[in-house]
Amino acid sequence: MHRVKSLPKYLLDRYHDWMEHSFPESREWFRKLAEEGQSPRAMVIACCDSRVAINSIFGQRTGELFVHRNIANLVPPYTPDGQHHGTGAAVEFAVTSLKVEHILVMGHSNCGGVRGCIDMCTGHNEALLEQKSLVGRWLDVLRPGFEQVKDIEDKAMRQTALEKEGIQVSLENLLGYPFVKEAVDAGQLTLHGIWANISDMDLETFDGSVRRFSHG
Repeated sequence: MHRVKSLPKYLLDRYHDWMEHSFPESREWFRKLAEEGQSPRAMVIACCDSRVAINSIFGQRTGELFVHRNIANLVPPYTPDGQHHGTGAAVEFAVTSLKVEHILVMGHSNCGGVRGCIDMCTGHNEALLEQKSLVGRWLDVLRPGFEQVKDIEDKAMRQTALEKEGIQVSLENLLGYPFVKEAVDAGQLTLHGIWANISDMDLETFDGSVRRFSHG
């Protein structure tokens, strides 16, 4: 543990600035959260990408969204094998304990994870093909989506298409989780897909009835 260091100075400085200028206005709200617990109405499964400003675009305060981030905002298939499954565990907790009413799978433009999947599937990134690559094996979840877009020649169009296919793959995988399907069938939970252009934060929403994205 001697290799674990204290926080970088710039983070400590920003924390102290936040405590001095921003926190006092929200003190009662944080106390309420501490005493009463969380009761978010929605879960958002988003990418780890630091450019995706989830709480900002939805105007949510702390405690109002249950957010889970991973590379390329993927939901893997339901695999009850007794192993570690971070995303599946987050979904299970959100649905069975928090009783969220909505799950949003949020993709975005210029996603590095999606680009990595394309490079891996086209043989342009041998490191991701290695069995020991944690990123590569995670991106295997997106391979079914790549099969749908692999014939698109324009690279930018293929990238965007796979970002949106990844959202659909994740939504389909979500329905493979028994507790998700049960809640959806009971009308207690709805699933949603959204894609954000990070250059202007324009949102497109997925319409499952026609399997197409459109501007919200």
